[in-house]
Parts: sequence; C-alpha cells; structure tokens
Amino acid sequence: MSVSQFQPVFDPTPEDTAAQKIATNTLLLGLKTVSQRAVAALLDLFTLITVASAWWLWWSTPDPNVHQIVSLGLYALFVLAANIVVRRRR
Repeated sequence: MSVSQFQPVFDPTPEDTAAQKIATNTLLLGLKTVSQRAVAALLDLFTLITVASAWWLWWSTPDPNVHQIVSLGLYALFVLAANIVVRRRR
C-alpha cells in the first residue's frame, strides 16, 4: 500500500471549510444551551427536594412539643436560606 491510497478523494474548498466551521459552531451553541437548561432543572430539583423534606418532617411529627416545633422551624428557615443562596448564584 502506498501513501497515495490514503489521500482524500477531494480537497475541501474554502466554502466547504467555512460551512464546516459554521456547522460546528452551531452544534456547540446548541450543546451549551442544553447544558444550561440541565443546570436550571437541577436547581429546580434542589428546591423541590429541600421543600419536600421540610414538609415531610412537619407531617411526620404527629404531636410535636415546643422543642420539636422550634427545631422544625429552624430547619425550615435553613431550607429557605439555602434556596435563596442557590437562586442568587444563577
């Protein structure tokens, strides 16, 4: 086998190269958009999980005493603060 057998069938013209660059840039822009949407969805999932955990703790305490109510309230404030910090990072 000689080296000449591995040569491309055609040499790309400058128009072909420009079209390939445009297509690559378009693909990269689309992937960037998808990744940004995935991050936004994960942030919403974080909010859902933290709020659901606070609700579940309140719901699963059948007859709370004063100390449990204070603890649950502090946990709810912590969840609220964590969600505010995560939302401001966007």
